[in-house]
Amino acid sequence: MPLRANAFLRQGIEEIDASVARARFDRGALFLDARPVANYNMSHIPKALPLPEEDFDKHFARLESRLRSSFDTVVYCAGYGCEASHIVAAKLQERGIQVEVLKEGWPAWTDAGYPVKEGAEP
Repeated sequence: MPLRANAFLRQGIEEIDASVARARFDRGALFLDARPVANYNMSHIPKALPLPEEDFDKHFARLESRLRSSFDTVVYCAGYGCEASHIVAAKLQERGIQVEVLKEGWPAWTDAGYPVKEGAEP
């Protein structure tokens, strides 16, 4: 039986392609990086905020007001088998925050040649 979707995709969580994510980035969407903070500090999508799956509650408390005021939010992780973005998206949706997942995450963004930023600052 062929698979038609990501096995980690949870019901109600929409995935978007890198080209769609880039258009939303250009319009000012809020991006969330679900990878560990060490990965974020090495390189991330410009203006993305760290919301690592491994330390979700601590980071969520710091970002909650910003998350609740954003109506266009995309979360990404390391892609290719990483489910952190889906876990973070599910936790956000449980808290009433709508978010989409960048399909194949960080590799899809960088493979497309889209902008990246190094360091701990968004």
